[in-house]
This record gives sequence, structure tokens and C-alpha cells, in this order.
Amino acid sequence: MTSSMITVTDLHKSFGSQVHAVRGVDLDVGTGEVVVIVGPSGSGKSTVLRCMNLLETPTQGTITIDGVVLTDRQADLDLARAEMGMVFQSFNLFSHLTVLENVTLAQRKVRNRSKSEAKDEAMRQLTRVGIPEKADSYPRQLSGGQQQRVAIARSLAMGPKVMLFDEPTSALDPEMIKEVLDVMLELAAEGMTMVVVTHEMGFARAAADRVIFMDEGRIVEAGTPEDLFDNAQNPRTIEFFEKVLSH
Repeated sequence: MTSSMITVTDLHKSFGSQVHAVRGVDLDVGTGEVVVIVGPSGSGKSTVLRCMNLLETPTQGTITIDGVVLTDRQADLDLARAEMGMVFQSFNLFSHLTVLENVTLAQRKVRNRSKSEAKDEAMRQLTRVGIPEKADSYPRQLSGGQQQRVAIARSLAMGPKVMLFDEPTSALDPEMIKEVLDVMLELAAEGMTMVVVTHEMGFARAAADRVIFMDEGRIVEAGTPEDLFDNAQNPRTIEFFEKVLSH
């Protein structure tokens, strides 16, 4: 593994005076590393992810992506965000555009690619995620799993250095989860730097270089999948995995 791609230092995020969602998180993600963040609902894991590309503004702390300090007021956020693909629970596709138009739009607006360049790249990525034949379909004509794969293709078409996934399978029917996870496993195998918030422990075990367990806004324990699944040290981590792995 080479240099750090993402460095999060002393990250805090509060929502009003009542909710201190993230409490002093430090996280370093190496280039090509796959980090999976797990934990109970409300543990702050999605908030950490959303702070990484400043969808949420940190209350305190610094976030550096590929050497650019995003939390610096002088940072070019649009440029930095273009290097980060983000895939959400909801697919966030434009319903009035075809799949191809959804995947070419940001390429043309942000990357300034020509129509033919954007189309070529879109078709390459739709092939990569296994649905090139859906290019002329509209989102409503696709299954949830197919829509999520379009969302992944749209992010990949921008040529990002980092992919962030926020519970990308939680809105899917069980039989559609595998097709999305398979695409993510391929990305991991290809060396894409990924930070994934998920409840899919099988994916974490198969793809993660490191698993981070969060609770109450803090990182409780971190290590390889084997460390956490089979040999967790912290009582809270042990309790969590006993619950989720027994289902």
C-alpha cells in the first residue's frame, strides 16, 4: 500500500446543541485500501462518510483527500469532489433522463468531455457493471439493483480516485443485493480506494482490508476482518458482532 489517500483528523460533527454525532474520529485510508465502517444505527458512521466530501460540514477537524485539505476555506471543493465518487442508499438518478444521459451528464458538465467522449466512457462503465443493454432505458424501467449499478457507473465514469459508499444495498430487495456487492468486490480487486458504510458483513469479510467499528460517534475498534469478526477485544465490539453475525 502506498501513501495516504484520505486522512481524517479529530473529526467532530454536531447537529445543534443536542446531537454530537461524531466525536473525535481519526482515520487514515491508504491508496488502494478498502475500509468498511460498521456499527449500530446512529453510531455516526454515515456522518463520517458525508463529512469526507463535505456533504456535511465538520464542526471541528481536518479532512485531507489526495493531499488537498478539504476543510481549508481556500480549497476548490468542486475540483476535489470530482475526484470522489459517492454512492448513496437512494440511487439519485434523474428520472426524466435515460441511463446513458444519467451517466454522461456530469462528465460533460464537470469534466468538460465531448458528447462522444462521454458516451464512450459511459458505455465502458455500464459494461463494467454488467448492464450496457440498459443504456436507452429510463430509471423507472430498471430494478433497484440495476439502478444502483447505474449510480456506480455514473461515479466511475468521472474517473474518481476514491469511491465512498453509504449503505448502498440497504434499499434493495435481498436478491438484488448480490449484484451490487459483486460490482463492489470487483472494484476492490482492481485496487480502487473505497470507504464503505454497510450492514453487509459478508462483503466486509470478503473485501475489506480493514474494518472499523463505530459506536456513539467514536471508533471503538479497528483491524482486519479476522481481527474484528473472530477476535474482537472490546466488549462493545464483541456484543455487536454476536448480534449481527447470529442472524
